[in-house]
Amino acid sequence: MSEQLPLGIRLRDEATFDNYFSASNQPVLHALEQQQEPYLFIYGESGTGKSHLLQAACHNAGLDGKPVAYLPLSEPGLMYQMLDGLENMSLVALDDIQQVMGDAQWEEALFDLYNRVRERGVSLLVSSAVPLVNLDIHLADLRSRLSWGPVFKLEPLSDTEKQHALQLRAQNRGLKLSDEVVSYLLKHSPRDMNSLFALFEKLDKASMVAKRKLTIPFIKEYL
Repeated sequence: MSEQLPLGIRLRDEATFDNYFSASNQPVLHALEQQQEPYLFIYGESGTGKSHLLQAACHNAGLDGKPVAYLPLSEPGLMYQMLDGLENMSLVALDDIQQVMGDAQWEEALFDLYNRVRERGVSLLVSSAVPLVNLDIHLADLRSRLSWGPVFKLEPLSDTEKQHALQLRAQNRGLKLSDEVVSYLLKHSPRDMNSLFALFEKLDKASMVAKRKLTIPFIKEYL
């Protein structure tokens, strides 16, 4: 896969469609897997999997060697000039677009990019932490362009769904997390999925170093 990323940014290996527990967000997952729409706008609160899905779409689109671009706009130090030339990609994924709204140079650059990718038939994915109507967009033409396509809201997971999501992540690594272990994690750690997955990553690495299974006694020692 040929990918264009800011310095120091990499697509996460685990960010795949198979590793995403969709629950009520199945329509979003289906739309991204099919990639039949040239433009999609996805929004949802932190922890609903926006970055995961955009990166998964990049992984999927790049399987046949086509060039893709993923830009996390919440990353400090990104410049609007990084949008130049992205119309040469097969897929462009812009994550957390709310971070640059209200900036005239970014808005002009995004408007120009939208027109270029549309003319070249390039797929464009945009994510936001807030609905399109709540974005602080000053350039009316950009707001109009961002409205030209399907809009999907990502719903947060229930506690039961969070349990299944953690178990799916473990299963895809060849591990098994018991219901008791997951319940313990949900009771003794932050409950948003970003924090839960980050904790699981740390616990997984610590258990491998200690050569111990992920049990409640081990987690108690770690925490």
